[in-house]
Amino acid sequence: MDLFFSYLKSQCKIIGAFLGFCLIFAIVFALYELPVEAVGYGAVLCAFLGVILVVLDYRAFYERHKRLEALRREITVTAAGLPQPWGPLEEDYQAVIRVLYEDKLQLTGHMRQRYTDLVEYYTVWAHQIKTPIAAMGLLLQGEQGDTPHSRELREELQRIEHYVEMVLCYLRLEAPATDYLIREYDLDGIIKQAVRKYASQFIRRKIRLEYEPLNCWVLTDEKWLLFVIEQILSNALKYTRSGTIAITLEEPKTLCIRDTGMGIAPEDLPRIFEKGYTGFNGRTDKKASGIGLYLCRRICRNLGHEITAVSAAGRGTEIRLDLQSAELAIE
Repeated sequence: MDLFFSYLKSQCKIIGAFLGFCLIFAIVFALYELPVEAVGYGAVLCAFLGVILVVLDYRAFYERHKRLEALRREITVTAAGLPQPWGPLEEDYQAVIRVLYEDKLQLTGHMRQRYTDLVEYYTVWAHQIKTPIAAMGLLLQGEQGDTPHSRELREELQRIEHYVEMVLCYLRLEAPATDYLIREYDLDGIIKQAVRKYASQFIRRKIRLEYEPLNCWVLTDEKWLLFVIEQILSNALKYTRSGTIAITLEEPKTLCIRDTGMGIAPEDLPRIFEKGYTGFNGRTDKKASGIGLYLCRRICRNLGHEITAVSAAGRGTEIRLDLQSAELAIE
């Protein structure tokens, strides 16, 4: 109905002109003392024909409107799909649309090429930087030995390697296809890999790990879930000065990783999974990027899992991974 009233509004000049002509004829007939009823009779006949024309014209208008609306809703709108123009003015409008559409195609192609070049560069860089990182690790083991200073240096080097893995993870997630391999995996095997990676940090910083075998199998991708657990453990170690980090399982398949760290402020908690959001803790720790938990949420969504957080400032944080998988294809 709104569309019909809009159509009538667009035709108000024609309707007003018709009523004005009828009024002029009525005045002329009255001045010449002619029967005014004749004007009314003619106006009724013209109005009847006008209604028929309005119905036919509105039908054509409605079909054109629906076609344009369908074009607007399409992901890619082609200028060739525009309806046949009504008159020279609409032809001019469609010519402008075609010019803008061509400009849009050129700009989109240019931006896509720039994005592809950028992704390729950072992918190559991330792979190349792994070589000097591995070499530095070997040099530290050979020259320094197992001293507190060397362990601290190895941890910093491990942190660099973790940031490189975050870059590669981000690039893979933005790619059109991602190498997911969905199978049933032993959750303990994945957790032990993550714990083994950060074992030196647990020992050096004297943080107690509470973990017992969970005896649970989950439908997931081992590599991507391992990245999520490693990121959660990395955050827990970063913001826990002393105390414990506990890894438990709640029924049916909810993995809980708790720490006794500084916790998260209530106003920050709803936004910690947003891209680039660091919150109060991030402003305190200038090294925070606000990307880690964002990547975790994206990965969990792709795997059919759910990640949530429970925390209070000064009382630690609990990250919960609901590993009950959605409908995923087993390869």
